[in-house]
Amino acid sequence: MYCVNEDVSAPPPPGIEGHHRPAVEGKTTLLKDDHMTETTGTPPPPGPRSASAAAPDPIPHAVPDLAVDGAANGAADGAVDRTLHGGLGGLPIPVPIPVPIPVPTAHEGAYLAFQPRIRRGAFFEAAWRHGCRRFSVYNRTYITGGFADPVAEYWQVVDKVALWPVMGERQIQIDGPDAARFVQYLTPRDMRACAVGQCKYAPITAADGGILSDPIILRLAEDRFWISTCDSDLELWAKGVALHAGMDVAIRDAGVSVLQIQGPRSPDALAALFGDALRRLRYYWSVAVPFRGTSLLVSRTGWSGEWGYEVYLADPGLGDALFDALLEAGAPWGMAPGGVSQIRRIEAGILSWGVDMTAADTPFDVGLDRLVALDTPNRFVGRAALEQRVAEPATRALVGLTLDGPALPPNEDVLALSAGRRPAGRLTSLRHSPRLQANIALAQVAVEHRAPGTVLQAATVHGPRRATVTPLPFLSKRQQASASVA
Repeated sequence: MYCVNEDVSAPPPPGIEGHHRPAVEGKTTLLKDDHMTETTGTPPPPGPRSASAAAPDPIPHAVPDLAVDGAANGAADGAVDRTLHGGLGGLPIPVPIPVPIPVPTAHEGAYLAFQPRIRRGAFFEAAWRHGCRRFSVYNRTYITGGFADPVAEYWQVVDKVALWPVMGERQIQIDGPDAARFVQYLTPRDMRACAVGQCKYAPITAADGGILSDPIILRLAEDRFWISTCDSDLELWAKGVALHAGMDVAIRDAGVSVLQIQGPRSPDALAALFGDALRRLRYYWSVAVPFRGTSLLVSRTGWSGEWGYEVYLADPGLGDALFDALLEAGAPWGMAPGGVSQIRRIEAGILSWGVDMTAADTPFDVGLDRLVALDTPNRFVGRAALEQRVAEPATRALVGLTLDGPALPPNEDVLALSAGRRPAGRLTSLRHSPRLQANIALAQVAVEHRAPGTVLQAATVHGPRRATVTPLPFLSKRQQASASVA
């Protein structure tokens, strides 16, 4: 679900000091799916805001060469074959797409209607009570889009501590005598050494090696796991695999709601409520803590690139009480509720499944090679395809981009990249970084364009922009720093 590197053998990254905050005035923030954009002028009337933009195509867009007519290349009904246009780096993906790709546009002033078929989660009412009016849908659950200006919420998680209700982060529970063997069957990551209380970031692969989800897997007991899933149909996939796996497991949604407490002061806030032992909790480990007569699980994980924790609540009746208790405990350190900071996660090079990677990508395509354990005897779905794929030359690569010019709004859709008049790849996530004072992005490009300093062109809502390949991360992750810095 949240793509972070839990390699504790790596040295702690240095802190980032001397933040400069440019003034932001006269802005209104609107939600577009899980994105936020800033617009000037009069805000829309109060109420939940979101976008009705269509879901992104799960197969990477080939960028059309506008100098070539689709019909002249044998395409029917104004479509081209991705094989003809090469996809990314010539990768054959014989699925027709419309030509030309529509010019990206911004859809402002959209609203989200609440309805019974979408789950609200344990912290929905608390979020509403504390001022959240921007929501999106994630795993058929409402998720907060933000409480304030996204730049203000960015500085909150960078400098202080933020409380993020992420109710859409569902926990798929795997129980039974064969639970460990079944979890291993779902992922190419070697899970044999995962101890009780430990967490692992692990891609879930299909038979063709494509990434279906990128969850964190928590081992709660010898025969019980939670798979903390991104916005995907992982529960249904796991149940389908179990039908034919011949293993004794039970699979269900655990009914858990999650809060992320992220930022350099998060150890102080959590210690104030649950005790100093949480300061010593190791990165990618979890522990149970008492609260109001029940037990909560706390893991040292998160999606911010900052020091942080996730708190898992099984009793929805305690949602308001836990939310308010955390805000009270964190008040001395300036805790405030907020939405997940897309700016900070892009700075840290953290990937979002369904955006920066999809089922059309293998772990090798997005820099997750280290999570494919082909040197083990493990049986897992997609092994044969990944064994074949690793022997083939790379065709595309995940890179960072820095885009020239004034600040750009967040992208609603994948943006086409070109080198001259030829397709070069696709830009997947775009934000303006307040610290870098630059437009930064994640992208997939043909392998010949992956070298830092390579100059491409991005088709943005404000016209073509020069895009320079930039090493990742843009700014260091700080998850592994000592709690003493807090």
